[in-house]
Amino acid sequence: MKISYFGHSCFLVEINTIKILFDPFITPNELAKNINVSEIKSDFILISHGHEDHIADAVLMANKTGAKVVSNWEIISWMGKNGITKTHPMNTGGKWKFYKDSSTISDQEIKNFTVKCTNAVHSSSFPDGTYGGNPMGFLIESGKEKFYYSGDTALTTDMKLIGEYDKPAVAFLPIGDNFTMGIEDAVIAAEFAGCKKIIGLHYDTFGFIKINHGEAKKKFSDSGKELILMEIGEELEVEG
Repeated sequence: MKISYFGHSCFLVEINTIKILFDPFITPNELAKNINVSEIKSDFILISHGHEDHIADAVLMANKTGAKVVSNWEIISWMGKNGITKTHPMNTGGKWKFYKDSSTISDQEIKNFTVKCTNAVHSSSFPDGTYGGNPMGFLIESGKEKFYYSGDTALTTDMKLIGEYDKPAVAFLPIGDNFTMGIEDAVIAAEFAGCKKIIGLHYDTFGFIKINHGEAKKKFSDSGKELILMEIGEELEVEG
């Protein structure tokens, strides 16, 4: 799968020709000022929770790309109030198969992916402070590729179920501490989820979540795992 990083927790993952944008927070992020949002193409937008640093560009990107937005019921309702109708509501524990828009049935049989919503221990509110529903993570599977995007979360033993039953090859985990789990807990989370290749998210954007990159990578490597810290604007190919 191909991964593009747009800062903070915002990634574009292309899996089986399907482009999935996660937690769009780009234009308010000073570190991502060189990203041209008009050049970003996506088929789906997945939103883990309602905090501004994950949803700020959701309406903008939905309008620009025509992507289908997938999130919890409250966020989908909020998107509807903001004029976005190409949506699909879900909730923790739910699973759904999505199909990329295609002109042929044979293409649809190939170009699809499954989303399973996982528990995330965090909070969720919209920029105006109103309730944003339960935060979630996502297990994504398409063909032989599978990955776990945890969203903002603390370490939780629920992650053991992911490692026991789902066995994703790659996990996107928060490592910035303070608002989410930090490096030490993320190492344990990777162990629980059964992943040796970790993509870091939710770090460095604000003063509260700045990390020492060298120390972070060493703690993962000491546990037999690889922590990948992508540069904003970087593209990377990994095996899912």
